[in-house]
Amino acid sequence: MSDILVQRCLDGEQDAFSLLVEKYKGYVFAIVLSFVRDEETAKDIAQEVFLQVYRSLASYQHQNFKGWIGRITANKALDYKRKTPLPICELETADSILGRDDGSGGELEKLLLQREKEARVNKVLQRLPLIYKMVLDKFYFQDKNYQEIAQEEGISPRTVESRLYRARKVFRQEWGDEPNETL
Repeated sequence: MSDILVQRCLDGEQDAFSLLVEKYKGYVFAIVLSFVRDEETAKDIAQEVFLQVYRSLASYQHQNFKGWIGRITANKALDYKRKTPLPICELETADSILGRDDGSGGELEKLLLQREKEARVNKVLQRLPLIYKMVLDKFYFQDKNYQEIAQEEGISPRTVESRLYRARKVFRQEWGDEPNETL
């Protein structure tokens, strides 16, 4: 049905795109919300997603529309997260991923080190495969347990555990490969 609506959009039918938006707005919103955890921001990003979908319809290959729109959505949400600095409280999560605690001294020095670490964490996270970014985000930043993640992703808790293990391993490896002048 989606491919028919896409073709109707490409043929110039205005109502066809509205039907696509209506059909996928909940799906898009849920994906964005899982990344940004703020409803108003998620609504704004979802609008950007549908603008991008509209602009990109001509390049759609007519294979798995839901997967295609899901990739656009995840990329838009990740772009937003990449551009938005992490709150300082989330920086402590990087240490828990790495399995260590930073014992830095004074408050100003600590704040500066945290900001540098924030930029570095974002850079490292952007290099990880999407499957690992999602599991790290849900576990560490959204405080979800294995069961909740498994339910959302439609996988077993054991799969969540194994993905989280691999994600931590890849994160540590990328963290070590990241050039670091001050940390």
